[in-house]
Amino acid sequence: MSFFELGSAKKSDLKEYYDVTIIGGGPGGITAGIYAVQAGLNPIIVEKALDGGQMNNTQSVENWTGFTSISGMELSEKMADHARTFDVPFTYAEVVDIETNGLEKAVVLDNGKRIKSRVIIVATGSNPRKLGVKGEEEFKGRGISYCATCDGHFFSNKHIAVIGGGNSALDESLYLSKMVSKITVIQNLSKLTADKLLQKKLNDTGKVEYIYSSVVDSVEGDSQVRKVNIRNVDSGEITSLGVDGIFVFIGLIPNSQFLKGKVELNEFGYVKTNDFMETNKKAVYAVGDVREKEVRQIVTAAADGAIAIYHAARNHFND
Repeated sequence: MSFFELGSAKKSDLKEYYDVTIIGGGPGGITAGIYAVQAGLNPIIVEKALDGGQMNNTQSVENWTGFTSISGMELSEKMADHARTFDVPFTYAEVVDIETNGLEKAVVLDNGKRIKSRVIIVATGSNPRKLGVKGEEEFKGRGISYCATCDGHFFSNKHIAVIGGGNSALDESLYLSKMVSKITVIQNLSKLTADKLLQKKLNDTGKVEYIYSSVVDSVEGDSQVRKVNIRNVDSGEITSLGVDGIFVFIGLIPNSQFLKGKVELNEFGYVKTNDFMETNKKAVYAVGDVREKEVRQIVTAAADGAIAIYHAARNHFND
C-alpha cells in the first residue's frame, strides 16, 4: 500500500475520540505513540507529510544507537513500522488549531474534522531557516546541510562554507573544525554576533576565515556543490568561492504557529515545558524540536516522547 493510499484509508477510519492525540509523526511523536499503547492508552498520530519528519532529509544517521549507519528515510520507515506493529493508527492531515480548555481537548484538522482526546502531545518539530536562493533545493543533501552533527563527517579534510555569524553558527563551526580542513564563515553583518569566547575558540583552530557584510546569492555545482556565489550587501558586488559543502545556520523555525495563544511560547516560538514535557495547559505536552530545549537530536526527541506519555498516563487517566 502506498503512502497516499495508507493516508486515505486511515482518514476514512478516523474516530471521534482517542485517549491521546499526537500531532507529528517524527521520532518524538512515534515514540509517544508506542509508549501510549504500552501504557494501555488509545493514541492517534496526526502527520501532515511523511512519517519521520525531518529525519527523511538526513543522508546518513550514525548516532542512533544500534545502527552503525542508516539513512534518515530508512530509519523513519522502521520507526513507523514499529509503531504499526503496536497498532498505532496514523492519519495524514495538517492541524490548524487546538482546543485546550476543559477535561476534553480537541484537535482541528485542515479538512474540518475534529479529534477529541484527554491528552494532546505536540511533536511538530522545527524547520531550518532556509537561504531562499537559487540552487538551495537542488543541492540539499548534495553538499548543502543544516546539521553539522548529522553530516559533518562527509566533509573530512574538505573546505566548507558556514552561513551565519551567531552562537549557533560558530558553535557548529567549532564542531566541524575537527573534521574539515578549512571553514569560510559568511556573515550578513559587518561583525559576528556570537559570544567573544566562542569566537576565540574558533579562531584558535587556525582553520577559519570570514567574509562579512555578505549573503549567499546562489549555489552552483554538478552532482555536488562546487561553488557559492556571494553578494556584498553594501556594494552589490558578486564574487564566487569554491567550496565542497555549505552548512546553513541562520536559525530554526519551530512549527508552532497554530499554538499561538493556546500554550506559552518563548520569544522564538518554541513551546515552553516543564521537565515532564507538560506545557502551561494541563494535559497538553510538547516534545522534540518544537519545544524549548538545548539539544535537538533524534534520540532526545524520542526520549521526550517517552517522558510525556509516562507522565500523562499516570496523571490524566486515573478516573
